[in-house]
Amino acid sequence: MESVKKYGRRTFVTEAVMIIVGLIFLVPFYFLLVNSVKSFGDLLSNAASWPAAFEWSNYQRAWEITKFPQAFSNSFIITAASILLIALLSAMAAYRMVRRNTRFNKALFMIFVAAMVIPFQSIMIPLVKVTGMIHLTDSIGGLIICYLGFGAPLSIFLFHGFVKSVPVEIEEAAVVDGCSPYAVFWRVVFPLLKPMFVTVVILNSLWIWNDYLLPSLMLQSAEHRTIPLATYAFFGQYTKQWDLALPALVLGVAPIVAFFLAMQKYIIEGITAGSVKG
Repeated sequence: MESVKKYGRRTFVTEAVMIIVGLIFLVPFYFLLVNSVKSFGDLLSNAASWPAAFEWSNYQRAWEITKFPQAFSNSFIITAASILLIALLSAMAAYRMVRRNTRFNKALFMIFVAAMVIPFQSIMIPLVKVTGMIHLTDSIGGLIICYLGFGAPLSIFLFHGFVKSVPVEIEEAAVVDGCSPYAVFWRVVFPLLKPMFVTVVILNSLWIWNDYLLPSLMLQSAEHRTIPLATYAFFGQYTKQWDLALPALVLGVAPIVAFFLAMQKYIIEGITAGSVKG
């Protein structure tokens, strides 16, 4: 019969410390939400206090100034297309590298791994020059291609470890049943990659949706602005409209936070499963 551990002082202290740490991490969200419904003067006088009067019109003004529907549409298209390409192409590339373990594939995998340690700031200027030469700047399609290039290395690395945990015997049985190589991947292997696929989608969604630096380099037209770029319109050289910037931040963060909370259980499941072998 299994012994039941008693709820001792050490457990209580550990739980109390974790609760306090969790509350500390929630403090920025408190300031964001509370100050988003304050007037500018009330916000500057005491940012930590409860609002004297709720200024819900801040959200309406932020919605109109940022042209939120258009910015949301741009961010959604860029994020959805980028993560779809990253996840699918990375899964296929990792599967090929694992199952065809040639010297070329080994070298190619090491190149992808090495690409993860290159700081983005070191290639910003060459990136702008190259994309300008091939007419990819100020283009949503060009930005999606850039995200594919920057997101593929980590995704391939994660899929590579996960594919190693898939038994080869399953694929051999499918081949005996008459499956082609493409059918083996899409009908047998790919469904087994679901935990890692969801993990890659979540991680890249959080990065691409909230990214400011790469869109600021690639996009110049107002109609192509993403939510981070549209929010930056409230910050000028001499004035900072915090009473409007904070509601815009809430509007921009809310969709991705909801998506993360709905899908977060797959992150640890996928990463843990991918680390079983190799």
